[in-house]
Amino acid sequence: MTQHRDTGIGPPDEYLEAEIHRLLAEDPSVAEQGITVVRRENGLVLYGEVESRHRREEILRRVSERFPDLPVTSEIGVIRTQAPTEIEQLP
Repeated sequence: MTQHRDTGIGPPDEYLEAEIHRLLAEDPSVAEQGITVVRRENGLVLYGEVESRHRREEILRRVSERFPDLPVTSEIGVIRTQAPTEIEQLP
């Protein structure tokens, strides 16, 4: 038997996490699959890494719009991607 923690606010945790994953993956302006969602007593915490601040802000905006009654905290880091500084030569 599988048990889940239910905080009494909204759907059980596994449904909430699945809904947020679907929301982020299916939204063409976000298309993000690497975000972990943790439900805390005081709201949601999102973890992961994305390639830009804009994408992080868009993720937070989408989740906050979908769950306006749950405070959303971001632990999403931004990966600094840089263009190569050298030309790669293949043999």
